[in-house]
Amino acid sequence: MTSEDSTTPRPRRGLIGKRQAILDGALTVFARDGYTRASVDAISAEAGVSTRTIYNHFTDKAELFLVVIQESAEQAADIQIAIINRHLREVTDVETDLIEFGRDWVAPRPDSAAHFSLVRQINAEAGHIPQEAIDTWQETGPRRVRRELAGHLQQLANQGVLRIDDPDRAALHLLLLVSAGLPTSHTTLSAEKITETVTAGVHTFLYGHLHRSNTPGHE
Repeated sequence: MTSEDSTTPRPRRGLIGKRQAILDGALTVFARDGYTRASVDAISAEAGVSTRTIYNHFTDKAELFLVVIQESAEQAADIQIAIINRHLREVTDVETDLIEFGRDWVAPRPDSAAHFSLVRQINAEAGHIPQEAIDTWQETGPRRVRRELAGHLQQLANQGVLRIDDPDRAALHLLLLVSAGLPTSHTTLSAEKITETVTAGVHTFLYGHLHRSNTPGHE
């Protein structure tokens, strides 16, 4: 091995690994402490890297938070969109399929727990978080998911199953109704309680949106 070989920079994989460690550590700290209280020192300790390494990858805490919320929201949205497609791509019985969708939607998901802890922190201190980060989170996560759900609801309307004037609003109503009354953390709730809540929400949604020709007793 030549002296030149011995001084060859480390592979980019090492840099990527450090960047991911920073993002993982930052998500943990931001989700636990919120944006305002989180410090770069705490993030460096959680990530197992120096503060200098963090600043080599990110300009400041604001940029780091922006990247964290964008990537975290994208991953959570991917999971939620998969749920939507799994239950609503081919609807055979609108009530049954919406209830199954709702049960899956509100089920606790450990793989997204840190993200939704972060969302709760954002909601609690929205006035102290850079607006760009909030807009990025909304567009990458909730709005993207709602557009996907709205598209499926619009298809059901096109098929004459539902009556929908505004698909995006209908999607928002459905998401709110299936989780109405459930605590933010409902890991201890029984399956029966979750089913009861979801079923009531779906019935309320269908009361307002089910096409009259699909209503029992309609002639």
